[in-house]
Amino acid sequence: MDMSQYQDLFFEESEEHLQILNQNLLALEINPERLELLDSIFRAAHTLKGMSATMGFDSIAKLTHEMENLLDQLRERKLALSEGIINSLFKAADLLENMLESLRAGETIEIDLVKLAAEVFNSNNENLQVDGDEVRKSNNSSKKKVDASNFDNGNEFNEYERHLLTEAFKKGLNVWKITIQIEETCVMKGVRAFMVFRNLEAIGDVIKSTPPVQDIEDEKFENEFMVYLVSDKMENEVKNELISISEIIMMEIKMIILGQENSKEKENIEVKKEHPDEADSFISTQQEKKQKVHQTVRVDITRLDKLMSLVGELVINKTRLEQINTDCQIVSLNDTVEQINRITADLQTVVQNVRMVAIEQVFNRFPRMVRDLAKELGKEVNLILEGKETELDRTVIDEISDPLVHLIRNSLDHGLESPEERIAIKKNPEGQLKLQAKQEGNQVIIIVEDDGKGIDVETIKRKAIENNLIAQTQVDTLEEQSIINLIFEPGFSTANKVTDLSGRGVGLDVVRSKINSLSGQVYVETKNGKGTRFVIKLPLTLAIIQALMVRVQEELFAIPLANIDETTSLEMSQIKDVQGQQVVVLRGKVLPLFFLRDILSVPGEEKEESMYVVVVRKGEQQIGIVVDELVGQQETVINTLGKVLSGMTGIAGATILGDGSVSLIIDIGTLF
Repeated sequence: MDMSQYQDLFFEESEEHLQILNQNLLALEINPERLELLDSIFRAAHTLKGMSATMGFDSIAKLTHEMENLLDQLRERKLALSEGIINSLFKAADLLENMLESLRAGETIEIDLVKLAAEVFNSNNENLQVDGDEVRKSNNSSKKKVDASNFDNGNEFNEYERHLLTEAFKKGLNVWKITIQIEETCVMKGVRAFMVFRNLEAIGDVIKSTPPVQDIEDEKFENEFMVYLVSDKMENEVKNELISISEIIMMEIKMIILGQENSKEKENIEVKKEHPDEADSFISTQQEKKQKVHQTVRVDITRLDKLMSLVGELVINKTRLEQINTDCQIVSLNDTVEQINRITADLQTVVQNVRMVAIEQVFNRFPRMVRDLAKELGKEVNLILEGKETELDRTVIDEISDPLVHLIRNSLDHGLESPEERIAIKKNPEGQLKLQAKQEGNQVIIIVEDDGKGIDVETIKRKAIENNLIAQTQVDTLEEQSIINLIFEPGFSTANKVTDLSGRGVGLDVVRSKINSLSGQVYVETKNGKGTRFVIKLPLTLAIIQALMVRVQEELFAIPLANIDETTSLEMSQIKDVQGQQVVVLRGKVLPLFFLRDILSVPGEEKEESMYVVVVRKGEQQIGIVVDELVGQQETVINTLGKVLSGMTGIAGATILGDGSVSLIIDIGTLF
């Protein structure tokens, strides 16, 4: 069977399982007592092994098999969890990621798996084998009110499983012993067993099965198997999850309580179906529940891009239709245009929502990165993630990862002090790094904040002069914020030596360039000795935006509404000159003015009559853009200007207007 057609799906799902594996390893490292995390790690490794074996990627299957062996020993309490083992599992996760990247690139993996397994799993694990009595002794040293070892059937459980049962009883959960019998004529027993596990895991945790899960998946059992389920559900709710699975002829449910088993009589599902009303009610309840479950389907991003392009074309033609209606003033056409407006708006909303992806998939990469960098730098860091559910357009999500990596590395390397330095200045030895996302209107705000030493303005001045970014004579005339903004200039670095993380002159200028290319803005706030805060503002989507159409001479331009604070009229007499800069006083505040005709060299004679000011913002800064006329608000589809005209300062792209003419879209970020 040709499996190449499934490779893209394999790589996508493998990345998800690797993410789960890393997340649970991080949680286990922070809290080694949470032994239930071993189950999640084991399941991720086991799934990766099965997928890889199916695809014929034996090297990954063998490595994950070695991981399973180590995890099994931990679950059976034959090994004690230690820093060495955690590091080994992290190393294995890194190897898996590298192997997957090589396979995705079409490269052949040639490794000595025996040697590799020895290096990964044994280099840090010497003398880790401990006697079972020692484990029991260490566990008994801390007295517990609840002990699952005094079950009548306690011998059925190993120490790890008894630990899980103990925790379940502490939390007041039910423990169900469920015996399943499958029809002898069933052709695919493994599939039926999988359906049982899937349905039960939707309402609780399966902590044990007889025979083991691997044997059940491989159909190495007769017609009967048994599972132990920990859940807060009652008996009827457990039945409801199983009653609709075909080819199951017998189901026995027992509730286990501390010190005894509360047996329930065997119930033959075929016999129950002799009572149609009761059976139908069970099935209808199950079907109703299934209807409420949200289902997803994987779609190639290029198809969504094509769909968005078609919606963009529809918006352009809708605008043209509105223009025709304005010119002709036909009543019946007006009704049709209004209906098309509503349909187009709904369709646009649906397509944009389909393209929206939670920023969680970007944020989830950083805990592991922060952990590794903190160890490398000898720093203690508490990473806080907030707003992971915030959604962004898939195109933006794909591009935002690298800038965030730069900012996080910058905070760890330059911002946060070492534990010794923090103790000396009476700070908590553990530094705090916060990554936050939130939506404000049609923008998403991403904040990277640390409680480190902040940015020293004097150091920036000195380095800027050394790097010839400013002259000595300019230093005293610049405001403090303008000096701080020099950190975004190409080649700027405050590092005194070159390391793997810094000192190479490649850094925050890359961040600014990338954010600007996404029609976003980035600015920095800092307090010396208190910390630094980088704020990124991004549009929800890059495809279709709301814009204010303005006229300069005979040309129409579009200014994104997201960047506009307000608009106002202006008389020439109101304009003042301050040290060569034209300004206007607006509500007691001095606002710098820039004429769009001068910035973009629009031909035509200068007008002396009333003009208009569009007040736009970038970060904490405001400027006034002077135009001849405010035309009105309009939906605009952003089209690129092509490779020849790409990168033009002040221009984000172009849009097609209702009459078929082309209007340039102003890029406020680069205009500043």
